[in-house]
Amino acid sequence: LPATNQMASGRCWGFAGLNLMRLKVVDSLDLNTFEFSQNYFMFWDKLEKANYFLENIIKSRNESYESRLITHLLKAPVQDGGQWDMFVNLIKKYGAVPKDVMPETNHSSKSGAMNYILTHKLREFGSILRKKPAKNSAALKKNMMETIYNLLAIFLGQPPDLINWSTRNKDNKYIVISDMRPIDFCKKYADINIKDKVCLIHAPMSNKKFNTMYTVEYLGNVVEGQIIKYLNVDIKELKKSAMDSIKNNEAVWFGCDVGKRFSRDMGVLDMGIYDYENVFQTSFKMNKQTRLEYGDSEMTHAMLLTGVDIKKRSSTKWKIENSWGTKSGNQGYMMMTDEWFDEYTYEVVIDKKYLNKRLLKYLDTEPIKLAPWDPMGALAR
Repeated sequence: LPATNQMASGRCWGFAGLNLMRLKVVDSLDLNTFEFSQNYFMFWDKLEKANYFLENIIKSRNESYESRLITHLLKAPVQDGGQWDMFVNLIKKYGAVPKDVMPETNHSSKSGAMNYILTHKLREFGSILRKKPAKNSAALKKNMMETIYNLLAIFLGQPPDLINWSTRNKDNKYIVISDMRPIDFCKKYADINIKDKVCLIHAPMSNKKFNTMYTVEYLGNVVEGQIIKYLNVDIKELKKSAMDSIKNNEAVWFGCDVGKRFSRDMGVLDMGIYDYENVFQTSFKMNKQTRLEYGDSEMTHAMLLTGVDIKKRSSTKWKIENSWGTKSGNQGYMMMTDEWFDEYTYEVVIDKKYLNKRLLKYLDTEPIKLAPWDPMGALAR
C-alpha cells in the first residue's frame, strides 16, 4: 500500500495504528488502496486530551505551580503524540472513518499554530480551575470544553456522526456505505482484535524489572478509558513475539528512537551507517540502559513492522512502513537492521497469542506506576 504522510505533525502513533487497521479494510472490501481519516482521529484525540488535562489540573490543584508535576502538565497539555492504549481508547469510543469523509485540513497537517492556541487556552483554563473553589470545577470545566470543541471545529472541521462513502474494489465493483456509525464501520471492516493486543517494552533500566507490568502516571487521553500498560521483557522475547506476528501476516505497531544512526533519504536504520568513531576520534560507549537513564534516548516515533528477514530461525533485518510520505526510503518504506532493533526499539504491540506462555500470567498483575516524565512515556509527549 502507498505510504501515508503525517506532514508537519506528531501523529505517528495514530497513523501507525490506522495503517494497521487499513490492512483489514483492504482485505475485507478487496480494495487496491485505502486510508482512514487521520483528521477525524486527531479531532477526538485533541478533545479528549484537553478534558484529560483539565481533570489532572483539578486532581492536582493543591500542588504548587512550581512543582515538577504541575510544570510537566503545563508544558504540553494537548501534544500530538500518543501511546497504543490511547489509540485503543479512541477507536473504542469514536471508531474511524475513511479519509474522504473527513479530509485533512491545513491545521491537521501543520499542527503547530493550532497547538499554540489550544495550549494557550488550556493554560488559562488551568489557572482558573486552580484559583476557583473545588465545588465549581465541574461546571467550569463543562464550559471550558465547549470552547475547546468550538476551537477544534474551526481548525479541523466538525466530525461526522455517520459514514456515507463509496468506492470501487479491485474488480471495479461499486461499493456504497450508507449511514453507518464509525464504530460499526471498524467492527465490520477493520477488526484487528484490539482486545487481545498487548504492549511489550524493552526498558533495561535500574528502576525497572523484567517480567513486570508498568504504567505511566498522568499519561492518557480518555479519562474513563484504559490506562497505559506495558509488560517489560527481555529483548529476545520482544523480537520473537514481533517475528511470530509478522510470520502470521500480522503487522506490528512499534515505538523506537528513530533519529539515531539513521539515514532519512536512504530509509536505513543501521548502527554502522555512520563511522562516528573514525571521524571524531573518540568512542561512543553508552549502552541502552545508560542512554535511557541519562536522557540520550527515548521513544520518539511509532511505525509498523511489516516484514522480517530470517536466517537460522533468527531475525536479521526488518521492513518498516513509515508515515512520512513516499520521498524517503523505498517509496516511504524503510529497512532496520537487527542490531539497531536491539539498541533503539523500545516497544511492540502484538496479539497475546504470540507472547511466550510463561509470560501471560504477568498481564493480569497490578502495574507499577512510573513518573509522568519517565522515558517510557516520551512517545506521547
